[in-house]
Amino acid sequence: MQTATAVVADLVTALTPWDERERDHIAQTLAWLGSTDDIFRRIEPVTPSPHLVTYMVLVDPDERGIYLGMHRKAGLFLPMGGHVEPGEHPLAAAQREVREELGIEGSFDVVGERPLFLSVTAVPFPQPHVDISLWHVIRGNRSHAYSLDPGEFDGGRWWPLDAAALPESDPHLPRFVRKLDHTLRASVARR
Repeated sequence: MQTATAVVADLVTALTPWDERERDHIAQTLAWLGSTDDIFRRIEPVTPSPHLVTYMVLVDPDERGIYLGMHRKAGLFLPMGGHVEPGEHPLAAAQREVREELGIEGSFDVVGERPLFLSVTAVPFPQPHVDISLWHVIRGNRSHAYSLDPGEFDGGRWWPLDAAALPESDPHLPRFVRKLDHTLRASVARR
């Protein structure tokens, strides 16, 4: 049976980096995974640092939009997401977070069940720490009204799949959107 770090290392190794920054983040993450088995946040808010996070980006591939929620603590429009629990597979964490934050069963059929993107982010609140984030894509529908967890979000809205049109958000979101847009366009071209 694989250790949790080996499972995550397999997911990270399978990623095709979008740019040099993601290539660097992948290398940093693999070095971190090779140096520790302490990858899950156990003590809120930040122990250990870094720790593993999963984002689930709700995407309407037909209408070319992404749904972001106004995160209460961060004060930014962010994808849904959260910390991977000790021993939890990142996909199981993504499925759990979709249920908790959106109240739906997520469909991971846009680009598959593996994460599309990885980022390493220095987070300043509530205390400085580092998040290693695996970005998953779930299918959404712009005509559906989604109810976000009011304990974490002050509502949400759709944004065009255009890195230039995004609100203030996670610093890596524009790069993720460019990679997602490229992936979706390549998928259409293969049909």
